[in-house]
Formats: sequence, C-alpha cells, structure tokens
Amino acid sequence: MTVHIQKKISSLSVSTKKLSHFAGWALQQLKKDDHNLNIVLVDDPEMSWFNNHYRQKKGPTNVLSFPFAEGAEIDLRLINVKELGDIIISVDTAKREAVEFGQRLEYRLNWLIVHGILHLLGYDHEKGRKEAKRMAQKEQELLSTYTQIRRNRMTHLAINVDHVATIRQARGITEPDPVTAAAICEMAGASGIVIHLREDRRHIQDRDVYLLRKTIKTKMNLEMGANKEIIKIALDVKPDMVTLVPEKRQELTTEGGLDVISQKKKIARTIEKMTAKNIPVSLFIDPVEEQIQASFEVGATFVELHTGTYCDVTSERAQARELQLLQTAANEAVSLGLRVNAGHGLDYHNTAPIAAIDGIEELSIGHAIISRSVFSGLDRAVRDMVKIVEEAGR
Repeated sequence: MTVHIQKKISSLSVSTKKLSHFAGWALQQLKKDDHNLNIVLVDDPEMSWFNNHYRQKKGPTNVLSFPFAEGAEIDLRLINVKELGDIIISVDTAKREAVEFGQRLEYRLNWLIVHGILHLLGYDHEKGRKEAKRMAQKEQELLSTYTQIRRNRMTHLAINVDHVATIRQARGITEPDPVTAAAICEMAGASGIVIHLREDRRHIQDRDVYLLRKTIKTKMNLEMGANKEIIKIALDVKPDMVTLVPEKRQELTTEGGLDVISQKKKIARTIEKMTAKNIPVSLFIDPVEEQIQASFEVGATFVELHTGTYCDVTSERAQARELQLLQTAANEAVSLGLRVNAGHGLDYHNTAPIAAIDGIEELSIGHAIISRSVFSGLDRAVRDMVKIVEEAGR
C-alpha cells in the first residue's frame, strides 16, 4: 500500500505523515490495504478550478474523488491494477468547516479523507437518503474506532533501576538491591522495569538479570550493546524486550543515540537472533528521520527516541525546537509502523510535554526518580512521576 500526499499549499498545521498514517489505517479497515491512494491538498482557488472543470459547479467544495478505474475501457482487475484513485481536499474549506463544527483541523481532514475513500469505493450520498445514511454510518464507524484507539493509547512509565545497583557496587556489598527496588517500583505503579547490562558490569550484574526475570511482574526491558556475550545472556534470559544502545567504556551514562545507518548489517543480525526467540527489539536513536528509516529497514519493532538534547538545552526556545523534533520523529516512526518509546534525562520538570506526544507508548526514567527517592522514598518518588505521565496523556 502506498498513500502519497501532495501538499500544494504554503503551510499546514497538521503533519502530512499523520494524515498518511490515518489514510493507511482506514484502507486496512476497509480491506483495501493492497491498493495505492493519492491525496492532493489544495487551496480554495485551485479547488474551484477542479469543481468547475469536472463538475461544472462554481466555487470550491471540500473534497473531490476521482476513481482510477472510472471511464476505463477494460476491467482493470484483469490486469491486476491496484490503484484506488485520487482524492483532492481543499484545506481552506476544511479550516472553515472545522471552525463551524467545533472540530480540530486534523479530525476534519481525517473525515474528508474517509469521505473521499468511500466515494472511491462506490459509496455515494447523492443517490438518495438510504445511501447517504449508509455512507454516514460507515464514516462515523471508522472515525469513532480511530478516536477510541488513540484515547486508549496511554503513555506508560518504566523505571530504570541501574542507579540502585550503582550505589551497591560503590561499596561492593549486597545492598541496596535492585531486585527489591524493582518490586517497590511495580507496587507504586510502574508499568515496566529497565536494566542495562553493560559489558564492564559497572552496575547491573548477571545475577540481577536472572533474578529480575523471575521476579518482575510487569515487563522487563533489557538495555544492552550488541556484544556477543551480552547477546547470549539475553537469548537465555528472554526479557520482554531488548533495547539496543551504543556503549562506550569511558562514558558515565549512554551518550547519544545508536547510529543504525553505519551498523545496519550487525544490528539486523542481532534483531534476527532476538526475533527467533520472540523477543521484540527497540533501538535507542536520536530523533532523526534517516535513523528512523534505517531502524525500520533492519526490522526493529520499537524505537526509543533519545530525549537527552531536549533535557539539556537551557532556553525555552531551544527546548521548544527539540520538542518539535521529537514530535516529528514520533509521527515519522508511527507512519512506518514502528512503535515508539522515549527516554534519557527526563525529570519532574520536563517529562509532561514528552508524555503528551501522540504515539509515544512508554517513557524510560531512572536517575531523576532514584535521586528523589533519597529524600522522599522510592514509593513516593515513583507515584509522583506516574501522576505526571498519566495527567499529560489526558
């Protein structure tokens, strides 16, 4: 399936990637996801020309549909042509209708896309009340289902307990135990536990990985470099998810995202090994379109967007710019069928805007929560962050 959107207008406040994703989803629901579709976004003057030229009607309309097979002299099914046709939408008219009906522009454009697709499939509200009712019911069914799916897609919080292990390793004793910490986090509302088994074993130890696999009740996310020894442990432990991250011995914590583009063959081989054991793989990457595309090409199930730059910038303007990059990256990943998580550097002051990004399923947070727990207790620290994440998603 290919959904191609041409934007013949100067500006649009809605991401064409999101519109393309919605159109693809609608085609899947209508069992036409093996067909291609072309959507053209125009202004009122251009729509007026189309309306006059093809329908002999003056002025703009909201949407026009042109079935690919219309007027064909032969049955296109005989030559296996999988083209639905073209949908032309006036964004100017859509904006006016959104205001008139009290709708968000994105919702109005989605309605027009559905309306146009149904016309391509033979629905026609101009054939009488019965047909108009059938078409309206199908439109409402699709839009309601999509809205419900998005409302139920709540962002979750996974806690990284590496820093508990760091404190333990500083003294070389048995306390504090990250296994105990993970249990407290889960009871306080965490939806998952994250641990990073490093090659140098600076914090999490092999013993922790195996014990946590037995004791975690929610979801275990094992962060790791694509190291042969660590891969072998992961395949043996079978965590609920593996997140591949870049790893340098000299760094204090993970610095920057994984360069998937330069390591495609190596990463693809690792993903193949995990997939054979039914372990989904996430790639920790910077919010860059080329890295997202490469992640899709090597077969990742998830990407985890690196939020470090967003957290580190000091001005509101720079932070807004980084937030927009993350929003765009999330849309891009979702449009490719990737699932999206995010993390690194998030704290009690900067998490809410990230948790509110549509498409992000889970946030991985560790240092800020463990730091607060020194003063307020781990249970309270987790509950405070869970509240921030949940409220941001409403």
